[in-house]
Amino acid sequence: MRKTLILLLLAASAPAQQTPSPAASEWWRLTTALANDQMEGRDTGSEAYERAAKYVADQFQAAGLKPAGDNGTYFQRVPMHQVSLDTAHSSVELVDDKGAYTPLGLLYDINAPARGVPLIEGPLVFLGYGQPPAGVDLHGKIAVLFNYPAAGRPASLAGSGVVATVTIDNPAITEPAHWPSAYSHSVTLANATARPAQPNATIALRISFESAAKLFAGSGADAAKILTDAERGLPIPSMPLARSLRISLAVTDKDISSPNILGILPGSDPSLSTEYVALSAHLDGYGYGTAVLGDNLYNGALDDAAYVATLMELAANLKGRAPKRSLLFCIFTGEEKGLLGSAWYTQHLTVPVEKIVADLNLDQLRPIFPLKILTMEGIADSTLGDTAKGVAATFGIELRPDHEPERRLFSRTDSFNFVKIGVPPAGFIFGYNSGSDEERLYRDWYARRYHKPQDDLATPIDWPAAVTFNNFYRALTLAIANAPSRPRWLATSQYAPKQ
Repeated sequence: MRKTLILLLLAASAPAQQTPSPAASEWWRLTTALANDQMEGRDTGSEAYERAAKYVADQFQAAGLKPAGDNGTYFQRVPMHQVSLDTAHSSVELVDDKGAYTPLGLLYDINAPARGVPLIEGPLVFLGYGQPPAGVDLHGKIAVLFNYPAAGRPASLAGSGVVATVTIDNPAITEPAHWPSAYSHSVTLANATARPAQPNATIALRISFESAAKLFAGSGADAAKILTDAERGLPIPSMPLARSLRISLAVTDKDISSPNILGILPGSDPSLSTEYVALSAHLDGYGYGTAVLGDNLYNGALDDAAYVATLMELAANLKGRAPKRSLLFCIFTGEEKGLLGSAWYTQHLTVPVEKIVADLNLDQLRPIFPLKILTMEGIADSTLGDTAKGVAATFGIELRPDHEPERRLFSRTDSFNFVKIGVPPAGFIFGYNSGSDEERLYRDWYARRYHKPQDDLATPIDWPAAVTFNNFYRALTLAIANAPSRPRWLATSQYAPKQ
């Protein structure tokens, strides 16, 4: 892939070729093996993902892990079904009062779900933050809403008569949506319970903040002021808009599959080796998608190749030095499609559920500034919180609870599927103080690299921070695996299994 343009544009923040510190060299070698251009972003269901999976399995075999997949292999194949928006045969167009059509760029200006829609057309009406004034007839209309959750938007406009909704993305929220969108796919497990068809269900689209002013054209409204006020949460009006929206969507679909990669390092203690500490990360990325700055390959270096690399390096380092409990290495597929690989695994376990004592998940980690603070998901849900605090203190790391619960990070990672089967989790995020340089670096990384082609091998790395985290994770794994007692849920946790 062509990286020259990107590297020139991003040269101020990241060199084209990074030289890791000696302590980080093996971790980065393994990361590079998974995130280089030849691995093509490891998209779920792709041949490139299969190559990456084989590479991981080979590393597990070399480390002496026992296969824990299907039929004596390291692989557990996950059957899925994918529906994709066919952008070549789909359109979303603005229609003025003279019948002239203005197309909106799919995936660039506006995004639509992967759902077939033969034709919908209706006049646009702006409903501010989504609360229509009393007495407004919405039947047959297309409602435009601004995404500002604090304004108390109703759960839905069901029953109002709207035929579609268009939500304006808010760039001021904690984790703004990324534009252009890589693609529009809907992927489900093949065994998922089929939902009854709802051909008349309201279709929900999203439009970028930068493109939203196009919806207000001809209405006489000051779109720039409305959008600026909305971004700040100030009062904004509801009004009919001058144009209609015409929507026609086509899809393609196919059955796909990808494997989870599963291996076990048997424990060394006769009485504790039948229990397992699960160690998880996801191998899949986005593959090829919409180009950003001339690059259409979403390599997924920090999300999550680097932390599959952490687990491969850990397995190699522990060869011949197993802790008391067994370690269950879980490399999942389909995380970016909705936590599908971990959902399949927790529904089709290869070890007894009552023997899994914890899941330590690796995702959402960005070692791009010095490691002084870690946010821990699940810190107040089980005794894992106190254990992790004790281990972190030996590395000079402060552990904190999640201070951005509105991002739902706890439920957006593979560990949440372990929670559903009663296994206490732990997940970590590089933390920072509000207003600090670290926060600015973190926000910038999310704005310019997260789920974009720029999450590649040129992404900036703080090598000491990466090494410290990997050492912390190893120490935490061993502390749990060697402890006399298994972790337990706290009675105060909303996720604690009911007695």
